[in-house]
Amino acid sequence: MSMDELSDGGGEAENLSGFNRYACACAIVASMISIIFGYDTGVMSGAMIFIKEDLKINDTQVEFLAGILNICALVGALIAGRTSDYIGRRYTIVLASVIFLLGSVLMGYGPSYAILMTGRCITGVGVGFALMIAPVYSAEISSATHRGFLTCLLDIAISLGILLGYVSNYFFAKLTLKLGWRMMLGVAAIPSLALAFWILKMPESPRWLVLQGRLAEAKRVLLLVCNSEQEVETRFQDIIVAAGMDENRNEDVVELARKTRSEGVWKELLLRPSPSVRWILLAAVGIHFFAQAIGMVAVVIYSPRIFKKAGVTSNNRLLLATVGVGLTNITFTTIAAFLLDKVGRRRLLLVSIGGIIITLTGLGFCLTMVEHAKEQLLWALISSIVATYVYVAFLSVGISPVMWVYSSEIFPLKLRAQGVSICVAVNRLMNAVVSMSFLSISKAITIGGSFFMFACVSVLALGFFYFFLPETKGKSLEEIEMLFTRKNSKAMNKGIDPTNV
Repeated sequence: MSMDELSDGGGEAENLSGFNRYACACAIVASMISIIFGYDTGVMSGAMIFIKEDLKINDTQVEFLAGILNICALVGALIAGRTSDYIGRRYTIVLASVIFLLGSVLMGYGPSYAILMTGRCITGVGVGFALMIAPVYSAEISSATHRGFLTCLLDIAISLGILLGYVSNYFFAKLTLKLGWRMMLGVAAIPSLALAFWILKMPESPRWLVLQGRLAEAKRVLLLVCNSEQEVETRFQDIIVAAGMDENRNEDVVELARKTRSEGVWKELLLRPSPSVRWILLAAVGIHFFAQAIGMVAVVIYSPRIFKKAGVTSNNRLLLATVGVGLTNITFTTIAAFLLDKVGRRRLLLVSIGGIIITLTGLGFCLTMVEHAKEQLLWALISSIVATYVYVAFLSVGISPVMWVYSSEIFPLKLRAQGVSICVAVNRLMNAVVSMSFLSISKAITIGGSFFMFACVSVLALGFFYFFLPETKGKSLEEIEMLFTRKNSKAMNKGIDPTNV
């Protein structure tokens, strides 16, 4: 079998196969855990207004409340990588659901700032688990021709959760001060409990089963997520090759299962990586770093403050304006899902970051004008709101979904879970840095200056994406590894497919 015929989920038979509904259903259920994370992110943007008033906390405590979830998510993500290699992808999702359930109950109870913070920390660990495992599971059951769409369901789920959080803010805000924000946070316990049961009806990842030497079970799962026996056989052989084993030599299977549970994976990722793995790690970590460094969380969590600074004063109008942010987010994320496997990851990414540079510059200018004006500037108010929506649109159609798809597909099979866990840890660390420092930075250099700063970081991101991230659309694992070799970097940057040279 030649290199071009091999694939980590995509050979010739697979390319000819149609869309598999069962694989899609599995990806949808796996991605549902991210709805809970998205809900928590969106609902906190409004809940913080009422928490500050009810618990009498200051801006520093608000920043810490917003950011501590991500510090704990960093820890959760690093634990989740190894956990998923030990107990499997499916049971890791179950564990994440249980952690979410506990955290949501504590936050909904929240009689004091300390209890609220405890619930927030527990929820953060669940976030780390969810963000690591959902894209890995979806990528591992998907075919190469539909991997972009199915893995992007994670970001759609996050966007839907954010929108539901915004809507929840609007309606629960009508309750009393003490009850309203607690209902906003506590209601997430309901889907957490339901998901913990639904997930048990899903099959395990066939790739994880192969790594454990459970080849017969892996084939049975492939029969469900493939459309023909020929496709099953092709994908099965491709996974065997990608895992570096011989299905006829049981001792190799046992040895590989042992190695995946050892420190060998971490050594291969961080201590003695091959040139291609080093490049892959740089690309995967880099896209997650820049996705947060360009101010994503500042707009999502602090959008009510942005609108308030622009001149929208009433709480109801502020919360209603954030619903518009949520609608924009989910609309363009859904559009991205259908474009990823057609237009490609790289092209969407470059268009996205280009638009973000322009809109961040415009948002910074408008907010600066509002800041220094002696009277209300209607044009600046409207322009600030429009720029915020356009920023979210560019973010949602490119970098936000691409980072999950890209990082889940470029790591070699046995490095994938723990490689993605490192990416999520970096993602959450940067999210925490931005969310916990945004208010302080805004006070120091003004809110307009903050967005000028994010625009400058976006220029650096554009250069990184252009020079370091090749196109992976429809590529097999072996072809993806070829893309990340130095001898192909020049062709990559010129937009040439090195595998066809």
